[in-house]
Amino acid sequence: MRYLVAMIFAATFAAVATVFLATPVASWVVDKMKFDSPDQVADLHSALFMGVNLLAMLIGWTIGWALGRSLSATPDDD
Repeated sequence: MRYLVAMIFAATFAAVATVFLATPVASWVVDKMKFDSPDQVADLHSALFMGVNLLAMLIGWTIGWALGRSLSATPDDD
């Protein structure tokens, strides 16, 4: 159950970040920098977009993992 909750939270956080957060953050960072070619702009924008989504997914996984612990049928022996 813990894995299921963590996966649901990870997917939800990643989806919300994709729709509302990743593009504005990537565009803001790219706008603050100077580049020599349009390829550099596209590469950095893509990397930042994916990085924000990855970070949101990891945050969602961590929160889901923590909340899923209370829903687990067999508690951990930590």
